[in-house]
Amino acid sequence: MLVANYSNVRNYFKDYCDKVIKDYETIIITRQRGDNVVLMSEAEYNNLMENLYVRSDPAYYNELLTSIEQLKKGKGKKRELIDE
Repeated sequence: MLVANYSNVRNYFKDYCDKVIKDYETIIITRQRGDNVVLMSEAEYNNLMENLYVRSDPAYYNELLTSIEQLKKGKGKKRELIDE
């Protein structure tokens, strides 16, 4: 995560956007009077929203964690996909 002030980001906006996309960086943009903002890629934002959605349902999230633990213990089953 990088921190940059508003004026610097404004002057080099394309460079900061490129850094966010190419280097998977999140940038905190500080403002003189507070109320900072965050610059992140659309992919990172979508990932964050998906994670929030999954974690918003405790039963589903616990099921997911249990499944992950089963896979780590070698209890997964490999199956072939059926093309229709």
